[in-house]
Amino acid sequence: MNKYSDITPELMNLAGIVRKRNYIDPELYAKYDVKRGLRDISGRGVLTGLTEICEVFSYKIVNDEYIPCEGKLYYRGYDVEELIRGFTADNRFGFEEITYLLLFGELPDKDRLEGFIKLLENYRELPPSFVRDIIMKAPSKDMMNTLARSVLTLYSYDEKADDISIENVLRQGLQMIALFPLLSVYGYQAYSHYYEKGSLVIHPPKNGLSTAENILYMLRPNKKYTELEARILDIALVLHAEHGGGNNSTFTTHVVTSSGTDTYSTVAASLGSLKGPRHGGANIKVMKMFSDMKENIKDWEDEEEVAQYLKDLLNKKAFDKAGLIYGMGHAVYSISDPRANVLKSYVKSLSEEKGLLKEFRLYELVERLAPEIIARERKMYKGVSANVDFYSGFVYHMLALPLELYTPIFAIARISGWIAHRLEELANAGKIIRPAYKCVAQYKPYVEMKDRKKPVDEE
Repeated sequence: MNKYSDITPELMNLAGIVRKRNYIDPELYAKYDVKRGLRDISGRGVLTGLTEICEVFSYKIVNDEYIPCEGKLYYRGYDVEELIRGFTADNRFGFEEITYLLLFGELPDKDRLEGFIKLLENYRELPPSFVRDIIMKAPSKDMMNTLARSVLTLYSYDEKADDISIENVLRQGLQMIALFPLLSVYGYQAYSHYYEKGSLVIHPPKNGLSTAENILYMLRPNKKYTELEARILDIALVLHAEHGGGNNSTFTTHVVTSSGTDTYSTVAASLGSLKGPRHGGANIKVMKMFSDMKENIKDWEDEEEVAQYLKDLLNKKAFDKAGLIYGMGHAVYSISDPRANVLKSYVKSLSEEKGLLKEFRLYELVERLAPEIIARERKMYKGVSANVDFYSGFVYHMLALPLELYTPIFAIARISGWIAHRLEELANAGKIIRPAYKCVAQYKPYVEMKDRKKPVDEE
């Protein structure tokens, strides 16, 4: 028996008590007008703050009525789709430019962008022996835990770790933006070496390469990648860099920052949030669902057969029997997710390069059929569309990225948004974030030990 991980009969019994004693009648949320999950009855987020960093646009207000519309995403007031068209037209990588925009609120000119990229390159170096002593020792099977541990350990190497001045937090943030690709790739390589007996090949990052290029350069044993591969990964990083202050991990950044704690603790908390399958881990579910779909559908172009599989998903008869079609629907968007639209426009080109056009057509078919089937089976007519996770997992699959790195790549992108929001929270010196919970427990008189009886339901 392993006392550190085994679930004993005693623990099973205690867990049963926990479930029973912590149950709250769902009707009480409506009775007390509790915005559960900080959302109103229509599912819209409750306003808890102001930001200039990002806007997620998904509806119009007409005659005091919320009307769903095509989704839009704005970084510092700029339409993300226009930003991407801008740097792709000039044949340049965009993630570093977008990071500058998120942090400083303006688009950099050529000289400022080049200086910013040089600054990140100077920070793209881990402390001496960090890879050997921290990452390679006691590697974890979960890359997000590895990443969080590395972030918390970096605290010990920082002589000004607890200084939360804007200047110092900016310095810490830029260092983490620069180091996240290294921490993620090296963490995976340690895992692969120790748990999968893979060869251990460590490549230092190369100056002059973009973040996307360096991820592929460091990860692949031969350091080789195509220009299309790097450019699509760059666009994926841009689309994942920020999504408003209300998404779970960024709100975590605001909450923890408001307590006055250090940058490393704040980022580690945000990583813990992003790790969740309802947030950053969603694209892994999409990939596993499609893997099961391809195994169980004989003809990927047969609409009836694909539709039946989707119905079985909703009716808990297929895949993980959770009743969900992963990658479809979003907490904010209903008509369309602009990030999914942008990714899809590049996915076809990559699928042609990789000889996976048949698989791309299956994704297109599911994207077309799923909303109709969800509306019919669930009587849900508000609109359901593919979200960014629907195509991002397929992109990573075509790039031959290991499944274990899917969520860390999300973190490599989102750290830019987290640092921008941390700086915004500190700059405005707001109060500690402390929403209220209403207690619905009954008041009880104290009972002496000698008079306490075993509950009837536990006898």
